[in-house]
Amino acid sequence: MPKDTSKIVDELRLCPDFTTFYNENKDYMVKENLSELLDKLIKKYDLKKSQIIRAAEMSEVYAYQIFSGLRVPERKKLLCIAVAMGLSLDEVQTLLKCASYSTLYVKLPFDSIIIYGICNKMSVVEINEILYDYGLETLG
Repeated sequence: MPKDTSKIVDELRLCPDFTTFYNENKDYMVKENLSELLDKLIKKYDLKKSQIIRAAEMSEVYAYQIFSGLRVPERKKLLCIAVAMGLSLDEVQTLLKCASYSTLYVKLPFDSIIIYGICNKMSVVEINEILYDYGLETLG
């Protein structure tokens, strides 16, 4: 059963030593690297990389380098992949954390549009149109 992140943070603050905390929470830690997590999600949703790449509006060579682990994409490109995969907001946040990027924060205009797009199952193109309408950088 998943444990809420805020509960884990509370346990960490209250735990007298890290070893105890880690042993009690290691099953809730992200263990995969970015390419492993992407592969796991592709299999979970029975997706094809070629379809994701087209929907993400990305170069094939660059995208396949990301999928193989040769490159870590910039945050906006990772968001394109996540949107193209149709991931949930929680899955997108996990993907961002796995790549050591900040998670989406609703009080930032750019991030709030991305969250809106994810929650409404919008495409990269549709999200880019909203970003453009508000004078913000597009996903690319």
